[in-house]
Amino acid sequence: MAVVVFDPAAFKLAYPAFAAVSDALLTNYFSLATLYLSNTDCSIVQDIQKRTTLLWLLTAHIAYLSGSLNPGNTPGLVGRVSSATEGSVSVSVDFPTTPGAAWFSMSQWGSMYWQAVLPYRSFRYRPRATCIR
Repeated sequence: MAVVVFDPAAFKLAYPAFAAVSDALLTNYFSLATLYLSNTDCSIVQDIQKRTTLLWLLTAHIAYLSGSLNPGNTPGLVGRVSSATEGSVSVSVDFPTTPGAAWFSMSQWGSMYWQAVLPYRSFRYRPRATCIR
């Protein structure tokens, strides 16, 4: 079995919004993505093409949350906006304690990832091995 080797040039072709982000920074985001989805022979996603797509979606999501699309790489708000006012500008955000749908829905790439991994989040029944005596 193989692992996904990150190719920043190919990633930038697939995700042109990140064309101005440095290769080193994208490689770091890819490494962070592997914390969420295993990039080993033991990964739940055995198809290398699917794993590549999923890891790239995670890389884009993490890059977006890190502010890579903002001038000066300043991160935006992290969390779901729970309230906002206009006079004297006030914003409150809720941040989930564990990465789940709310965290992934903070970017289009995270939302696509969350939907794509639905089959892998479902319960998998493995019957107990039987012994024949």
